[in-house]
Amino acid sequence: MKRADRNNPIFCLLLPPVFWLGVWQLCALLVDRSMGGRGNELLLPYPATVLAALTHLAGTGEFWESVLLSLLRVLAGLVVGAGLGGLAAALTCAGAWVDRLLSPAIRVVRAAPVASFILLVLLWTGRDQVPVVIVALMVLPVVWDSLSQGIRATDAQWLELARAYRFSRWKTVRLIYLPGLRPHLSAALTTATGLAWKSGVAAEVLCLPSTALGTEIYQTKYYLEIPELFAWTGVAVALSLLLEHLLRRALARWGRRWSL
Repeated sequence: MKRADRNNPIFCLLLPPVFWLGVWQLCALLVDRSMGGRGNELLLPYPATVLAALTHLAGTGEFWESVLLSLLRVLAGLVVGAGLGGLAAALTCAGAWVDRLLSPAIRVVRAAPVASFILLVLLWTGRDQVPVVIVALMVLPVVWDSLSQGIRATDAQWLELARAYRFSRWKTVRLIYLPGLRPHLSAALTTATGLAWKSGVAAEVLCLPSTALGTEIYQTKYYLEIPELFAWTGVAVALSLLLEHLLRRALARWGRRWSL
């Protein structure tokens, strides 16, 4: 193969999914043979079987309603968690006593098992609100840790310059802190997005809201509808990657705006 072909963007884009689909197909074939022709239904379905199941699901209104509501729950939790994480980072960096009070609690939230929080929150609120609260709790420590590092890494000379020119507090934040925090925020949200989907879907699986992606995953597991289980899982992964891509683009546009 010529070097030009290997550097073709379409080739580079298609090679990884084609390779892993081939691995999946081969593994499904081996499992199918070892199970006497039942492996694709009970353990590892073929990619074509999962695609057929996904196509069937996408033709129903319940599918799109579940996807939309789960997406809204994750987005709401992500926004709340990111906002609280940014506020906590600003407070803990502003005063030593605030840091001593808040940091241990945030570290406990980060270290505690997600399942424990899900069950506790389920006792305190309705099952439809549990995923939002859980996502916010899981996102908060990630954003807090990354933004705290970014705030503390701000160049002291720039802050001295802001004081010399008598910048207002908001002007100092807008011109000095925010541009420097962009890479930290980008890294935090990239990590938090995947964590948000994992924790959000896990909360839905355990608390079973009336209409949710996680509820559908639980139902497919309960009735051993393995192709549908793979299809719903693939939808969750695709939504996570799509949301992460959109956040990256939004942050990149924000960076170009501040560089003008």
